[in-house]
Amino acid sequence: MKGTITMKIDIAHIAKLSRLHIEPEKMDKFEKDMAAIVDMVDRLPDVEDELTLDAEHPMKLREDVAVEHKFRREEMLANAPVVQSGCLVVPKTVSDLNEVLLGNGYIPSSEIEYLRNGSIGWQLNILDDDINTVIAYNAVKNRTEMDGVYYGYTTWQMEVGRNHTGDNLSGDNGNWDALYQRINSMNIILHELGNVSQNTEQEVKDAIRVQGECYFLRAQFYLMLVNLYAKAYDPDNAATEPGVPLKLTYYVEHDKEKETQFDRTSVAKVYEQIVKDLKEAVRCFTESPQTKSFYRASEDAALLLLSRVYLYMQDWENAKSTAEKLLAQNGALLDYSSIAENTDGYAISEKSPELLFSQGPLNLQCEFSGSGGDFCVSNDLYKLYDENDYRQTIYFTRSTQSDSLGLNRKYQMGKHRSYVSDIFTLRTAEGYLNAAEACAMLGDAGAASGWLNRLRGKRIKDYEDVVYTADEIIEQVRVERRKELCLEGHRWLDLRRYAVCKKSPFKKIIERVYALYDWDGRSVFKYAEVYQLNVDDPAYVFAIPKAVLEFDKDMPDNIREDREYVRLMYRNNE
Repeated sequence: MKGTITMKIDIAHIAKLSRLHIEPEKMDKFEKDMAAIVDMVDRLPDVEDELTLDAEHPMKLREDVAVEHKFRREEMLANAPVVQSGCLVVPKTVSDLNEVLLGNGYIPSSEIEYLRNGSIGWQLNILDDDINTVIAYNAVKNRTEMDGVYYGYTTWQMEVGRNHTGDNLSGDNGNWDALYQRINSMNIILHELGNVSQNTEQEVKDAIRVQGECYFLRAQFYLMLVNLYAKAYDPDNAATEPGVPLKLTYYVEHDKEKETQFDRTSVAKVYEQIVKDLKEAVRCFTESPQTKSFYRASEDAALLLLSRVYLYMQDWENAKSTAEKLLAQNGALLDYSSIAENTDGYAISEKSPELLFSQGPLNLQCEFSGSGGDFCVSNDLYKLYDENDYRQTIYFTRSTQSDSLGLNRKYQMGKHRSYVSDIFTLRTAEGYLNAAEACAMLGDAGAASGWLNRLRGKRIKDYEDVVYTADEIIEQVRVERRKELCLEGHRWLDLRRYAVCKKSPFKKIIERVYALYDWDGRSVFKYAEVYQLNVDDPAYVFAIPKAVLEFDKDMPDNIREDREYVRLMYRNNE
């Protein structure tokens, strides 16, 4: 008999080679168990002669039993960062992980036929007070999209996927699934960066840059999630208000004994992680600057997004210092006088010196023509611009088929492929507005006025600087933010945070005119239903997707109210 095994077994090393996750507190137990198994095997008698079977004493084998796995192969592969020919692909180099980042992290630009075919967050620009639906004699678009897909979102229904006639309900989990899939990829890449070879100086630098991009994207995706599925950040209750599940590990977590796998992390904790990730992104890009195009995250993009996050948190000091740091190193603005008469010039394009970052498609080009059966820009927004403001004519135009306002040259419309997104675009103009707002909230009306003046000087013909009082400046900043950043995915989120602002709360009732047509006849306008979004309305938060609640049965939902129209409107406003 062989002697007892006394060698020490490196469980951590074995786990790493096997790609297993073992909690640190369980290492000792696993080591003892493994040593016992090895010792048992070692004590088995040696077999010196050729092994033979005794016919009278046949070997008893365990009967085969089919085991049903909790997850199907397709479901497991869906969570993998890279899949090829139905198999998991394991990256081995920094270059490999960079490719995974491009394919599974960034939201691709794609050809968009309808809003719903767009990227994550396409709903943002049909929720707020900057848009309406078009009242025209005849509809150009059919009802498949407007009544079948957009109705539930744009009229703030309890079930956002419910169509107008109430006989169909589409899925509401698109944003949730897509964002968490990308977050999962970021978690895996961040972990694998510690396992791939970094033998050259360039590989080390590339690894740091990829790490920075992962932190930036994870932060941006969590910021979207917590603002869609949780209440706005309120310093008084953010620590207790349920946010969204915070998943930062690279491995699959599943406890068969629990009906709820993931709890909703508090709003405060989610924001804390977002800030941490963006700070890490800035650090990484400082060590290894981004050399790619604006389609890749950079230090400037991370600073701008971080300043926005601080605004949402009402952390005015950090919002101010972060925005000012960005503008000190990159404060470029496009002079709109240079494109006012140039029909080939666009406010937001890949050529703009203001553009810091963009990912995803341009959704708005499909449904914002101002034609019948389409969306249009609200007159309330249009009236905010004075006659010398270049933005009024650059951004908007009157439809030839109705008197409604459509988009003009804010974006380059009608292209087969978009170059900038209406949801995930970052540009320096926001930095000026973030700095102005932070200064205004800190009581420095002079500094806030200065930031506004620098922006307005590039937007308004013959503009003369104005210095506002402390009583005036906050409203001025908010109006300017609405005018400058309209239809870029900001307004809905701004209305949410204004309502809980401690320094200067702002709330309003929003009305949506929803036009209905005789679709089965000649697409002739019949009447419009008018819906209201009230102050502090529960519909400012999306319900947790039904598929998520079915999986995590005890997860608390965001309860929205059923909503009926408040009055009818006809063509002549009768």
